[in-house]
Amino acid sequence: MTVELSPDDATDPGLSPLRNFGNEVMLERTRMNMSRVELGRAVACGESLVAKIERGDRVPQREFAEGCDQVFPHGNGRFMRLWRLALRYAYPPWFWPYVALEKKATGLRMFNPVVAPGIVQTRSYATAILKEGRPKGLEDLVTARLERQQILQREEPTGLWLVLHERVLRNVVGSEEIMREQLLRLLQIAETSTHRVQIIRDEGRYRGPVGAAPFVLMSFEEGADVVHVDGFPRGYVLAEQDEVADAEDAYDLLRALAMPLEESAELINSVLKECYS
Repeated sequence: MTVELSPDDATDPGLSPLRNFGNEVMLERTRMNMSRVELGRAVACGESLVAKIERGDRVPQREFAEGCDQVFPHGNGRFMRLWRLALRYAYPPWFWPYVALEKKATGLRMFNPVVAPGIVQTRSYATAILKEGRPKGLEDLVTARLERQQILQREEPTGLWLVLHERVLRNVVGSEEIMREQLLRLLQIAETSTHRVQIIRDEGRYRGPVGAAPFVLMSFEEGADVVHVDGFPRGYVLAEQDEVADAEDAYDLLRALAMPLEESAELINSVLKECYS
């Protein structure tokens, strides 16, 4: 027999956004005399996941929130609004400013010499990458990372320009099947009219800023560009005009060193067939 705890007091100001989301789900579900099994069936997930979400132990996926707004008669978009707040709990606090900027950006120019950036990672690739750090809440981190990709799918998508080193294509993350899926994803991005993908060939020698840390230049409809640089244990944002100008010069050089767009796509396809078919 499953024991269900009573919902927390929804007026408690100490509830986190994540716990508040779960509490609202439990309130609506019990109001409708619906079991967790029934709710899970309605929103395409298991009973155990519903229980974890109600306890505030898991960050729900977008589809769960959308499903709740459809299942509960008085949802009226409330669960999507609560979900956007709850999602913040899946990110480290230091990463919140970057996510907010990324969501507002009209253009992203990214460089990575080692792995595919999170903004284009498949679920299995993201899981394999994040798992290496043995984090707490792995599934929540994956959910949050994939949610960031919504900016590439909205009605007016953020324009993406990727410059990647060839090692990104050949460094096996997880398994050959995971790599096959990820390279197909890169090809899809490369063939989308609003996005660009360029590859820097691995010629076995140092070339200009190729040894630089991963970074992204973010452009906006209003306001100056900013730069985010990946680092350990955390990344950081640069907004000073001189620093942004240096990053733009570095990115221009990287694009000049990279293969043309069509040749880059051909290389991705070639590595896909050679290594992961």
